[in-house]
Amino acid sequence: MSCSPTDRSVAAILDDAVAGRRISAGDAHRLLLDGDLIDLGLAADEVRSRLNDPEVATYNIDRNINYTNVCVYKCRFCAFYREPGDDEGYLLPFEEIGKKVEETLALNGTGILMQGGVHPDLPITYYEDLLRYLKSTYPEIHLHAFSPPEIKFIAKLERMSFYDVIARLKDAGLQSIPGGGAEILVDSVRKDVLAYGKTSSDEWLDIMRQAHKNGLRTSATMMYGMGEELEARVEHMQRVRDLQDETGGFTAFISWTFQHDHTEMEDVPETFAHEYLTTLAVSRLFMDNVRHLQTSWVTQGKKIGQLGLKFGADDMGSIMIEENVVSAAGTAYKMSQDEMEHLILSAGFEPRQRTNLYERLVTREDTAELAAKYRGSVTAGNRDLVSSLLPVVG
Repeated sequence: MSCSPTDRSVAAILDDAVAGRRISAGDAHRLLLDGDLIDLGLAADEVRSRLNDPEVATYNIDRNINYTNVCVYKCRFCAFYREPGDDEGYLLPFEEIGKKVEETLALNGTGILMQGGVHPDLPITYYEDLLRYLKSTYPEIHLHAFSPPEIKFIAKLERMSFYDVIARLKDAGLQSIPGGGAEILVDSVRKDVLAYGKTSSDEWLDIMRQAHKNGLRTSATMMYGMGEELEARVEHMQRVRDLQDETGGFTAFISWTFQHDHTEMEDVPETFAHEYLTTLAVSRLFMDNVRHLQTSWVTQGKKIGQLGLKFGADDMGSIMIEENVVSAAGTAYKMSQDEMEHLILSAGFEPRQRTNLYERLVTREDTAELAAKYRGSVTAGNRDLVSSLLPVVG
């Protein structure tokens, strides 16, 4: 596909996007090259307000549970994985994962994002047993789990189709699939960073297609700033938009910048806030068929994450009770529910907690009973995340 920049003026492109007329990949490339940051932000904010409530910004409370760090792949951008047999490799017991779920519920959470390295020794029955254990023990929790690289490896190991693997996991309790492993959906880039083996671009997209055919919603992601050309980022967005046209199965688009510490790519220059906000705004203008965009405060910091709400994002993402992959690369942030709501209010929006699939909003009263039930599960390291604004129960 051609993603070369068009000759159209930035003003004409912005006028089209704001009016709801679809812009092309070449238009998006032109905006990334020549768009003024403030003009892009103003236009993206208008599109955001057309697609979502202009008075509200949402967030969710879940946690990233990385059930294993053992991985057969060696992506150059990853500081989290350990090779099979490494002394630092782990596979969490089901009961330990359960304790993490209980703490999530204690902190008003509604879901977990569970993914790991691609462990070579785990058959599909392991994943089914884990899902059934969690769903039977904690029926209230939403299970957003197992990214395309994990699905692909299970399919290869079991000699099954992507569709059939997802169908079995869904039957065991899987409720949606995260967009992990996308990085940049351009195979030349994927080969350069050693991500091609875990999924090619077509494989990642087809796994999402098969999830949507199974009736599961998924998220779409993009990690950029690994030295790739702007054209590659635009091609990535085009491929996600094309699949959304086909299936309508993506709930949200989340992009973030590569964090390079402790990786094999430490020499890659850092991507700063100006480029992040530009990319966020352009993705809002281009992704006309994906309703929700998250801002990546986890990689950009709280203030830039907050500012992202004025550059096209309508959602701040999770409070990050736990996160291990980005933090392994030297970036670690988390915040309480109270602080999240304060940041959103300070940006001029009404903060509302949502569920993982954006299908409903949640109040503190909704989560109070379970929070009280599991209050004793809050660990010392997360006591500062307990809300001071919880309603009294009982």
